[in-house]
Amino acid sequence: MIKQTMWQRWGLLLGFACAVAGLAAAVWIYGYRQALDSLAERSAADLALASDRVSTQLQIYQELAVLTADHPVLDGLDTAAGQQEAARRLREVADKTAALDVFYADRSGRVLAFAEGVAGGSVADQPYFKRAMQGALGTGHAVLLPEGRRAYFYAAPSFAPGGGVLGALVVVADVQDVEQTWRGSLPAVFFTNRNEEVFIANRPELLFWRRTERLPGSAAEGGDPVSFAVENHGGHEVWELSGSSYLPQQALHLTVDLPVIGMRGEILVDVAPARRIAALQAAALTAVCLAFGTLLFLATERRRTLARANVILETRVEARTQALQVINTQLRREVHERQEAEAALKQAQEDLVQAGKLSALGQMSAGISHELNQPLMAIQQYAENGAAFLEREKPERAAENLTRISSMAERMARIIKNLRAFARNESEPMARVDLVQVINAAVELTTARLETDHVALHWAAPSGPVYAWGGEVRLTQVFVNLINNAADAMMEQDQRAIRIALEWPSQQTGARLRVHVRDIGPGIKEPEKMFEPFYSTKAVGSAEGLGLGLSISYGLVQSFGGHIRGCNSSDGAVFTVELDPWSEEEAA
Repeated sequence: MIKQTMWQRWGLLLGFACAVAGLAAAVWIYGYRQALDSLAERSAADLALASDRVSTQLQIYQELAVLTADHPVLDGLDTAAGQQEAARRLREVADKTAALDVFYADRSGRVLAFAEGVAGGSVADQPYFKRAMQGALGTGHAVLLPEGRRAYFYAAPSFAPGGGVLGALVVVADVQDVEQTWRGSLPAVFFTNRNEEVFIANRPELLFWRRTERLPGSAAEGGDPVSFAVENHGGHEVWELSGSSYLPQQALHLTVDLPVIGMRGEILVDVAPARRIAALQAAALTAVCLAFGTLLFLATERRRTLARANVILETRVEARTQALQVINTQLRREVHERQEAEAALKQAQEDLVQAGKLSALGQMSAGISHELNQPLMAIQQYAENGAAFLEREKPERAAENLTRISSMAERMARIIKNLRAFARNESEPMARVDLVQVINAAVELTTARLETDHVALHWAAPSGPVYAWGGEVRLTQVFVNLINNAADAMMEQDQRAIRIALEWPSQQTGARLRVHVRDIGPGIKEPEKMFEPFYSTKAVGSAEGLGLGLSISYGLVQSFGGHIRGCNSSDGAVFTVELDPWSEEEAA
């Protein structure tokens, strides 16, 4: 029973292989014929192109013969001087047109004037001359001896005033010169005359070959003849060639009649690409069939194996599922712990930022107290002055003091507003922020401290707003920290100055906004560490800070998608804050 099953299996495989082989053979034949049809269309176009090129180049000499036949210089051939002048003119024409020869013969065929004299003294027995004597354009071709040069003749009749034919003007074209423009640019193309002899070709080994003879071999092959046989494939004539390295072994043969030059154009195109295409199609089909059969066979053979393995797999899957459930429980616990840690870290960062604000407020407290105390004293003085002016019945002077009291109150309100905004814990998302207003607020908050420490601040605010992405309070803290750090760096020197500059390129450039805070201090000692937490160049235990200002500023700018960097200049240090400009398109 087992042996019978094996024989059945092998019989099925053999039958499948035979069916695939037969189908592949049919596909090859069909594909080969289709490829030959496509190749024949392209080859016919190439042959037509080559034929038109030869006909057009020879037609130049035809027109030359017709136009020169009526030249006035041919009227004086009855004298020796006239014949010399005509020969000189004809030689000029031949030189300018690259013709082998241009000559004139009378009705008897005797050559009276010529440029080179390649035709001898008489052309009376030449067919092209006889045709010209009948009043029509005569054509012909021949091999000129002893040079063996191939020539094509155009004979144009010269008519008498009364209508009779006086003679013929003959232009001799160099066939080899015509071949130079297209030799080797196409497949093997040749032109045969009425005697079935190749007279023009782009392959020298085909010249003077007759269809009834064997092809001559190339010089590299020692002159051995090249054999050929003709086969028919789907209505196409295919030549089987052997013995020549310059001709394809199998070539599609096409012909076209050229009555204008009295020849027939022929072309030999290699059919190897067509055979390759057909072979690729057959191979592709065979591969698909074999692959399908192999997959079907393997699927059948493995079906039983999969059925047995299914039970084992289900057991393993169940055990693995239980293990994954345990792992998932552990992962959820770890994720929850990670989220709690991130929340605690975020709260610590916010507390650290708020601590930085309070530290800055502590450092500015003395100056702020002075800023508030001075307007209060001025208000008291102006109030007393106003009361005195009212008693003296000088209301205009009292009104002036009241106006000054109002101005002082507005100044105090602005200072308190900036302090309250700076001190609050901002948790709003990023939005449009007027960068000019932010810098103005930072300048007002630090003005008292800078005046106390005799630090000159140069800040030329633009006339209009410059909008950026960020948070107003957090950006204010950044610039307060930068101004205070710059002032701290210059405390050991007499001259102290800070310069703030704002760059705002046009929205079309897509560049970022830049704010430069520049001082004239000693510079940054360790630029690579300046944004690290608790890094400070101040004395240990000093009350001027913990080294968190730049670290906090770095984190705040990063949260806005911006960048902050510091470097030393020729006369101090420069800190640059880069922010993305606000635009209505991005906000939408």
